[in-house]
Amino acid sequence: MKNYIGIDLGTTNSAICAYDGESLRLFKSPEQNNVTPSAIFIDKRNNKYFGKRAYDNAARNPENAATIFKRLMGTSTPVRLPGLDLTMTPEECSAEILRVLFGYLPEEIRNAPDTGTVITVPAAFNQMQKDATMAAAEKAGLGSVALMQEPVAAVMSVMRHRKSDGMFLVYDLGGGTLDIAIAESISGRVSLLSHGGIAMCGGRDFDRLLLDNVVKPWLLANFDLPENFSTDKHYATLRHLAIWAAEKAKIELSSSDEAVIALDDSELRVRDESGTDIYLDIAITRERFDELISEKVGESIAAAREAMVKAGLSPHDIGRVVFVGGPTQYKPLRDKVAFELGIAASTDVDPMTAVAEGAAVFAESIDWASQNRGRKSGRGSLAAGGALDLSFNFQARTPDLKAKLIAKVGGKAADGTAFQIDSLDTGWTSGRVVLRDGATIEVPLAKPGENLFKVFVFDAAGGSVKLPEDKLAISRTAAQIDAIPASHSIGVEAREKIGGRVVLDYLVREGDQLPKSGSKTFKAEESLRADAAGSIKFKLWEGAIEDPVSDNEFIGMFEIKGTDFSDGVIAKGADLLCEYEVLDSGNIVLEVTVPSIGGSFHSGRNFYSRQEGQIDYSKAAKRIEDESERVGRRLQEISLQVHDSRLDQASNRLERASSLGGESDPESAKQAMDDVREAKKLLAQARKEHLAVIRRMELDKAVEFFDSVIRKFARPAEGGAFDNLAKTAQRAIDNNSGDFESLLDEMRGRNFSILWRQDWFVIDRLKWFSERAFEFSDAAQHDQLCRLGREARESNDIDRLRQIVGQLDLIRVVTSNEDDLLAGSNILVG
Repeated sequence: MKNYIGIDLGTTNSAICAYDGESLRLFKSPEQNNVTPSAIFIDKRNNKYFGKRAYDNAARNPENAATIFKRLMGTSTPVRLPGLDLTMTPEECSAEILRVLFGYLPEEIRNAPDTGTVITVPAAFNQMQKDATMAAAEKAGLGSVALMQEPVAAVMSVMRHRKSDGMFLVYDLGGGTLDIAIAESISGRVSLLSHGGIAMCGGRDFDRLLLDNVVKPWLLANFDLPENFSTDKHYATLRHLAIWAAEKAKIELSSSDEAVIALDDSELRVRDESGTDIYLDIAITRERFDELISEKVGESIAAAREAMVKAGLSPHDIGRVVFVGGPTQYKPLRDKVAFELGIAASTDVDPMTAVAEGAAVFAESIDWASQNRGRKSGRGSLAAGGALDLSFNFQARTPDLKAKLIAKVGGKAADGTAFQIDSLDTGWTSGRVVLRDGATIEVPLAKPGENLFKVFVFDAAGGSVKLPEDKLAISRTAAQIDAIPASHSIGVEAREKIGGRVVLDYLVREGDQLPKSGSKTFKAEESLRADAAGSIKFKLWEGAIEDPVSDNEFIGMFEIKGTDFSDGVIAKGADLLCEYEVLDSGNIVLEVTVPSIGGSFHSGRNFYSRQEGQIDYSKAAKRIEDESERVGRRLQEISLQVHDSRLDQASNRLERASSLGGESDPESAKQAMDDVREAKKLLAQARKEHLAVIRRMELDKAVEFFDSVIRKFARPAEGGAFDNLAKTAQRAIDNNSGDFESLLDEMRGRNFSILWRQDWFVIDRLKWFSERAFEFSDAAQHDQLCRLGREARESNDIDRLRQIVGQLDLIRVVTSNEDDLLAGSNILVG
């Protein structure tokens, strides 16, 4: 393959580059800009526009445009264009931009069968977001595609410009996300030591800060506008043009100490409630802008420090911080980040195109013939065979100016036997070298990319020995990535034993070197007959929170349905052999083999679905409110027992989530959900630090609940068993035993079993589920089961009602260990 393409599919801007192994070429937009705005505009005659023209039109006619859809990738949030009565998915929008970018390439590259394309994704992207990006590439018809984490691409770009040894930190702040990478370079070989970032932190957030804190107050002070004008459809154009003007002023501040957020009334063409023409004329200084973005910049600096802690490094160990991404063109931001980190600033690369350039360079290192797009081997071998059993081992890929070639002789070489290596590119020759086992030659690599050589062998009389294969290629690479750490921990939910505690059996841990492959054995917790209605469920979670599992992010389900095999039974206790591979990009490939039925099920054939984990952020207000309140209650309970700064941070996150969660736009809702997730992580960290105290609190709460609610319904033996469990749990606390969480889960499980016998509880649970549609991925199935449940209740068929409520428990996606003990995977740790 000779055509290597790199695409930076950005939140606000995208770029495309091509690499042929030697030289790099950036393809410009029709306006001759290095980047193309990630914007779509469709006029009333159904003409589609993309890039700058679409972006400019979007501000004036927001109901006909789609922008910032990258932030919604991996969700079920619709991208609505109400002016056209059109709804698109984030994947469809991204596919349009990919198609436009790919169209910049010459036809011979676009249509060549040997063209391979790398699309970059933020390190903070989860499995669902990566899968959605691959789906967008497929819709765009790009052919051979692989994903790569943006920090890796940025590092490749840095190495292409400066090959000096040492450690450096890449600070990649784009329109929507922040990525941090710490890399070490030794002789052109690079290892990523750690990386991190923030999913919702970028230039887009800076624009919104200007809008919310400068533009909106000015408009309310100068015009007759309703307090809720920011959500009033009548003022949609005003909002979009205002943020467009704010962004222009923000860019101007990169080169000036002061700018004006300005729009003439003839441009706006919007009147206030009193009929006055609205305009914008707001002076903004760098000082004020710096104040507004200080919290976000502070969060980014904290993320960089966290990445350094993960790598076990201090600022003294890192030579420079390299800035990538449009917002880093603002010098005061670069200065602040460099100063706060205590690391010298560097501008080695073009911040707008570095990721696309690095992606194209990385594309050359991929073995495009492999099914999972692994990297090309750095070792090569040429088997000459014959009576000498001769072969040559060599470095097939290296960033060095020379490569070693070693002769391996299995037979006996007569005295005087020799070999010679000639360059087919430059005419260089090694001259004749005595042939013996282990004989080594260093060959010069005269040019970047592929260097061709020919091997000659001479017998003792000096005659030429014919070789079946006598040519070899060695690639001189721009840089060579030796280590890529996983950015997330991902595990399969399973029970420790039948009816036991739910745990995560991790496939990959954050920081593990990629690619990574392995196998796990699980067991079926229940039987499944061919063509039956049930399924075996492998729930996948992303995160490192051990208790409760549900505080991690649910990223989809690998499911084997009864209709997926035509014969036999997967019996209770049957082995489920799970082979997995985590690619360089962080994507996971799964294959589950069930020996008892002789069947294999592969994630690439739709047995894995991300749909169950996706959230529609245009309808997520109730879910965010519910999760925020639940986490807030836990936070309050723990805060009464322990003092920890992380609890204050978690409280601040929840406060921000509450302020954002009620807003109607999906961006704010997603930011709110991210804040709730961050609060959960902080709670988990605090729990580890104060484990004994919090375990005591959890045990007291469980005992109190049993005594006040459950005991009156319990049989004497059940009450005694619970009391014994409580005593055992107390001993586990005293002994700092890892059994405590299992015992607590068993206590909660016994509580649930007792309640499950009570008819009133089953009826109440149906009502509870009916009000929680947001916790189910399939709205139609939820509605149908709730309707059937109400019918069973009205006919007083409690047994039927129990079956229906049990089904609702099984298909519910959002779970909480405390209130949801039937839900979960139906597999066991093997």
